[in-house]
Amino acid sequence: MAMITLLNSILIGAAIAAPIGPIGMLCIRSTLVGGWKKGLAAGLGVATADAIYAAVAGFGMHVISSQLIRFEDGFRMIGGLLILVLGLVGFRRKPPFADRDIPGQTRQLFTFGSTFLLTLANPMTVISFAALSAGLGIDSLPGSSEGASAFTTGIFLGSALWWILLCTAINQLRLRLLTPAALRAVNLISATLITGFGVWFLISVFFGP
Repeated sequence: MAMITLLNSILIGAAIAAPIGPIGMLCIRSTLVGGWKKGLAAGLGVATADAIYAAVAGFGMHVISSQLIRFEDGFRMIGGLLILVLGLVGFRRKPPFADRDIPGQTRQLFTFGSTFLLTLANPMTVISFAALSAGLGIDSLPGSSEGASAFTTGIFLGSALWWILLCTAINQLRLRLLTPAALRAVNLISATLITGFGVWFLISVFFGP
């Protein structure tokens, strides 16, 4: 049963990661501007946050879930501000040479941390994972810890696998097809889109349902 849950969760993790929103755009931009390692760091930040939400849902941590939902607007405001700042910073970057003076590990750790925090900043994600865990037959009973562990692991593996494949494909495009001028254009477009997502998040706090 745990193996079936693991395999199903891998597919679900990939499906959750696949839609391109502000976080996905950040991961793509990180790969185009900083290369495969930086893009992968961004993707693994997302996968780690997804795994935490999956654990909250799979292990039935209802108190945590309710608190996250209670402070949804606060999380949206924090997430919107972070996305907005990252988008505005993107306008000042001059890829692919802008980060050369910063050690590679420092860049990757910052990228991992930023996408990790941004993914956590959307508490509504936990509702999706709660529904998924129920659909897979995972509940909060003590005997279900094996299934919940398989669910969490599978979500992480599926999400990570998606980002590995996407970053590899984007990096190949970057190396073979994109000129420095094209990279600068992509950087400006992605910065505009990311800034727009940040503004939309902030507007949704004050004018959303």
